[in-house]
Amino acid sequence: MNMLALRYGEDILLIDAGLMFPDESLHGVDVVIPDFRFIEANAARVRALILTHAHEDHLGALPYLLKIVNVPVYGARFTLAVAQHKLIEHGLLNEAELHVVEPGDFVETGPFEVEFIGAAHSTIDCLALAIRTPVGIIVHLTDVKLDEEPVIGEPTDLARLRQYGDRGVLALLADSTNVERSGRTPSERAVLPALEEIFEQAPGRLIFSCFASSIHRIQLIMDLAYEYDCRLALVGSTMTRMVETAMAERYLDVPPGLLISPQDVSRLPRERVAMLVTGCQGEPMAALARMATGSYKQLRIEPDDTVVLSARIIPGNERAISRLMDHIYRRGARVVDETTKRVHVSGHPSQEDLREFYRALRPKYLIPIHGDYRRLCRHKEFACAVGFPPEHVLVVENGQIIELDRQGARLSGATIPVGRTFIDGAGFEEIEEFVIHDRRHLAEDGFVLPIVVINKTTGELEAPPEIITRGFIASENGEELLERARERVVEMIAAADLDERTDGAVMKEKIRIELKRLIARQTERHPMIIPVIIEI
Repeated sequence: MNMLALRYGEDILLIDAGLMFPDESLHGVDVVIPDFRFIEANAARVRALILTHAHEDHLGALPYLLKIVNVPVYGARFTLAVAQHKLIEHGLLNEAELHVVEPGDFVETGPFEVEFIGAAHSTIDCLALAIRTPVGIIVHLTDVKLDEEPVIGEPTDLARLRQYGDRGVLALLADSTNVERSGRTPSERAVLPALEEIFEQAPGRLIFSCFASSIHRIQLIMDLAYEYDCRLALVGSTMTRMVETAMAERYLDVPPGLLISPQDVSRLPRERVAMLVTGCQGEPMAALARMATGSYKQLRIEPDDTVVLSARIIPGNERAISRLMDHIYRRGARVVDETTKRVHVSGHPSQEDLREFYRALRPKYLIPIHGDYRRLCRHKEFACAVGFPPEHVLVVENGQIIELDRQGARLSGATIPVGRTFIDGAGFEEIEEFVIHDRRHLAEDGFVLPIVVINKTTGELEAPPEIITRGFIASENGEELLERARERVVEMIAAADLDERTDGAVMKEKIRIELKRLIARQTERHPMIIPVIIEI
C-alpha cells in the first residue's frame, strides 16, 4: 500500500497509490487499499499523482483514488498501459487524465518541479524522482537497484543522481526492503545460468511461474524456449494480459512462432513444451494451483514435469506455497525454487547498492521507506554505520508528518489518520471493519442459533427451544451442553414477566446474554449467538 503525500502550502503532490493482498484472517476480502480520509479532506489541494512503476503495491489502488480525486496521473509508458486495464475494469478510463513521461522529462505542478530519472527494478519502466521544492531537492528512489545490464531498458542513471548530489539534496527517501542483505543485489540476468540448466536437464514439460509484471524474467524464458526449440503457452488471464501489454508497447521481443495457445499444449511432444503460468504465491484460484489439483480445464501437472517458482515468497504466503508444492510433488512432478537454484533475484537495493546511492546523492537527511518497522530501524543502523549522523536519519511510521525547511528536518509531532480499507473485488465495494470482525468471529468460534417459538399474546412457549450450531464443538459432551442451554432458555423465559416475553427484541437480548454466560463458563469459548424469536 505504498503512498506518499508531499505538501507545500496549499498544494499536495501524491506519489504512488498501491494495494496489498489480504492474509487469511481477512475473510472475504479481495484487496486492501490505503485509507483515503486525508486525501478526501484535502481533495481541493491535490495537484497530481505520480506512479513510479507498474507493481500492484504502487499502482493497484489507482481506480479507488481517482473516484475520490480525479487529478492528472504521470507515469512511464508501460506503467500507464498497465494502469489503463484497471481503469477500464472500473469504467474510469475516459475520465482519467493520463500523461506518459520518460527519463529526462520534467513536470511542473504547483510549487513542485519533478524530473523523472531512469531506474532498474524487477519490472520495466521504473522511475526515480528528483523533486525540486521551494526549500530544497527531495529524491524519491522508490524500488530501484543498481543493475548495470538489465534485460530490458537502461541501467539506473547513477550519473544523473550524482549531478543532483553535486547540487545538494535536502532529503533522500530510500527503499529498506533489502537493507539486511550485504553486498549488491544481482542483475536480472543472474538467473540465466540456472534457467539454462533447467532447460537442458528437464525430462518433461517446463512450467514457469513468476510475477506477471516480471517482464525481464519473461523475456529470458522466451529467449531460452526459442533456443531450446520449445513452444511457449501463456496460462492465466493476468499473465496473458501483462505479456500482451508488454508486446503491444514493444518491450518484449517475442521470437516468431514461439507462442501457442494452452489448447495446443497436448498436441506437442512433452520435451518441446514450456508454459508461463500465474500463481507463484500459491493463490488457490490461480492457474498453477488449479493445474496442481487437477481442476484447470484441460491442463494438469503430470509426472516428470518441472515446475519453476521464479519469484520470492511474499511474507504470509509460506503456507499456501508449501501446500502448492505438496500438490505438485503428489502428481509426480518436481519443484525448483530460489532455495535450490538461483531462479529469482530481488529488485530491491542491498547494502552496497544503498551505499552507492548515498555516495552519489550525499543527502543532508535520509528517510527510510518501504519496509516494516524493523527494516526501517535497520536502515537507520546501516546508514549511521556508514557516516550519517543519527539525528539526520528519520524513522517514521505511517501517518506521521515530517517537516522539511531550510533549517533542517524533524518530526512535526502531529499525525493524520491512516489505516486500511477492505475491498470486495467482485463489486469493487468497501467492506466495513465490523463485517470483517464478524467474519473472523464466525471463522474462529462458529455460531449458535437458538430458535424460540412464543405466543405473542400470552408469552408462553409454543414448542421446546431448538438450538442449531455450526463451527462450534464444545467438548465430547457437546450434546449435554446443548441440552443445558435449552433448559436455561426455558427457565429464563418462565422467569420473565409478560411484557418482556411479548417483546421480541428484549427476549433476543436476554437469550443471547444467558447463553453467552453459560457457554463461556462451560467451554471458555465465545461463539456468535444469534437468537431467533418466532411469534405466533
